[in-house]
Amino acid sequence: MALILNIETSETICSVALAKDNELIAIKESNEERSHARLVTIFIEDIFKEFNYSLKDLDAISVTKGPGSYTGLRIGVSTAKGLCYGLSIPLISVGTLEALANATINTGEYNNYKYCSMIDARRMEVYSAIYNSDLNIIKDVSADILTENSYSSFLKSDKIVFVGSGSAKFSEILNNKNAIFDTNIVASAKNMIEISYQKFKSQKFEDVAYFEPYYLKNFIAIKPKNKIF
Repeated sequence: MALILNIETSETICSVALAKDNELIAIKESNEERSHARLVTIFIEDIFKEFNYSLKDLDAISVTKGPGSYTGLRIGVSTAKGLCYGLSIPLISVGTLEALANATINTGEYNNYKYCSMIDARRMEVYSAIYNSDLNIIKDVSADILTENSYSSFLKSDKIVFVGSGSAKFSEILNNKNAIFDTNIVASAKNMIEISYQKFKSQKFEDVAYFEPYYLKNFIAIKPKNKIF
């Protein structure tokens, strides 16, 4: 039996979930903006108080590695690393987009689809990746500027369900019979549980000292129009 604390701070939602193997024990989360630094440790403390566990009972801590908000990722990873170091337990990382795809698969509603996870970046920009039903990646994680032709090569042959915080603005510009949008599936620590447990069993751990979030900051810089040179 593995007791794993899962921490999700890659987006607006600050979310903490405690799980025993694949079973959710408790979850605390809030979508209050800019609250991660204030709430993440409070949520952890509340969960352990309410469910009569001690931090010393933990077998590992899992944290979303990104992509996502620079500040949010720093807060979550710093919290996880500090706890792992103090407790001398393993650190597990879970990709934000992979967790979203896994949550979509687990609904059982989209069995004949591929799964495109999207995180809202800014304007018409998103971080995205596409997965199949085995959670194998078929379009690598990338930073994309959305247009009406985005992902057209995949939509020609596959039905795709778009999920995550970036899917709502994409739904406003895409009209394709092979696309469906589920804006109810968003980043949450509960989406990490299955993946973090599998990584625990496989002992796929991070180096606590050197692990850093995956920011994916590779958008093309555009020179302001009022610049002469």
